[in-house]
Amino acid sequence: MADQTTQKKAVRAYRRRLKERGLVRLEVKTAKEDAALIRQVTRALRSDPVRAAQLRSHLHRLVDHEPQSDLKALLASAPLEGIDLSRERDTGREVDL
Repeated sequence: MADQTTQKKAVRAYRRRLKERGLVRLEVKTAKEDAALIRQVTRALRSDPVRAAQLRSHLHRLVDHEPQSDLKALLASAPLEGIDLSRERDTGREVDL
């Protein structure tokens, strides 16, 4: 019983020290072949601040795919090169009154 109490105290102390350093504990489920890559990414994000900032920026560009909020935003982000947007002026039809 004393061993379990000691282990629980040690785990709590370890997690408290991590929290003081600004780190959080995560559990991630991933494919076996991706496990090493995930470990490398987390290690790189923890190590050099400059490298971490570059990696974070690159990952955000690759992963962030926010849906467009409205039609105007969608049209503003659409590539329009090579599209002819001109049209003839339509003055309407003649009407006898």
